Amino acid sequence: MSFVEEPVAGLAILLWAADPGDPQRLATPFFHAAAAAAMDIPVEIYFSARSVHLLAPGVAAALRASERHAKTVLDAMREAVAHGAKLYACGDALEAQGIAPDTLIAECHGRGGAVQFMARAADGRWRALVF
Repeated sequence: MSFVEEPVAGLAILLWAADPGDPQRLATPFFHAAAAAAMDIPVEIYFSARSVHLLAPGVAAALRASERHAKTVLDAMREAVAHGAKLYACGDALEAQGIAPDTLIAECHGRGGAVQFMARAADGRWRALVF
């Protein structure tokens, strides 16, 4: 029996435990996203739960993953976007966190939640990571 693997169609990243109150965990998802996007793999990052705060103006810009790392979390997000990653905010999470969708940072590409992420995760040609 011969097995031919299809090329990866994309990478979907779910930010679930990426809490702005725990900044040392926040840069890694965006470094992985930037790396995949730099390899010409389509990348979609879905912000859920408290991670949607990173899309509010000023939040990610004020956070660093480490005192020894000069880049802010917003810098890491912008690097991923510059390589082609798309950022999506869960509408339910925005509502639950009291964040108005029309106030999100310019890097956010729109809304996307559980249905969109699960469609990617269920597609055998896509890979999924959860942070």
